[in-house]
Amino acid sequence: MAYLQPADYQNYGLPAGTTADWVTAATSLINSFCRRPDLNITQYAERLRVTTGSQTVRLTYLPLAPLGAATSPLVSMQGRYAKPRRGEVIDEPLFQLAWAFSLPGQWTDIDIHSVDLDPATGELTLPWNILGLPYNEVAVTYTAGLAVIGDDIKSACAQIVRNAQATPALNASRTRIDTMQIEYFSSSLLDATVQAWLRPYVAGRLG
Repeated sequence: MAYLQPADYQNYGLPAGTTADWVTAATSLINSFCRRPDLNITQYAERLRVTTGSQTVRLTYLPLAPLGAATSPLVSMQGRYAKPRRGEVIDEPLFQLAWAFSLPGQWTDIDIHSVDLDPATGELTLPWNILGLPYNEVAVTYTAGLAVIGDDIKSACAQIVRNAQATPALNASRTRIDTMQIEYFSSSLLDATVQAWLRPYVAGRLG
């Protein structure tokens, strides 16, 4: 879904006659820069490795936001104590007991209400499993994105369109813009101001 609608064009400095392909291309560039499929609320699924000695992981996509009638952005979680790498065993007797019962490698459901969530950073503090072992890998399904596209995103979208229209190689009188050409000029279309507007929405662990 484009981040600017025709009714927004003049409010953000675009001519009323701007064709939708300019805005669609700008929206695609914003998603590419932010390394995510969409800035609207979207459901994501991640598998995250837990650092040895830690009980926390950090989600990639922010801001976290519940979808629909949900009260939490966390949809479901599973964890497992997989076979540790060399040097990762903290409690050797406890691990040997778990291994005897074939627990390492088994995925188990984690009650999302037992997880401490920091919405500002996306950090999750995990509970211990039934044997007192820490999880070393978790699978998380959650929702993140913007319930309402704000002025910063709309302004960035409009600025990209203006930058594209001011670039001679792109400023052609036609109703279709070549995507590869847009991508080629993306470094100049997303100027410092646009990048500053978009920086809070860039995927955390991916860039």
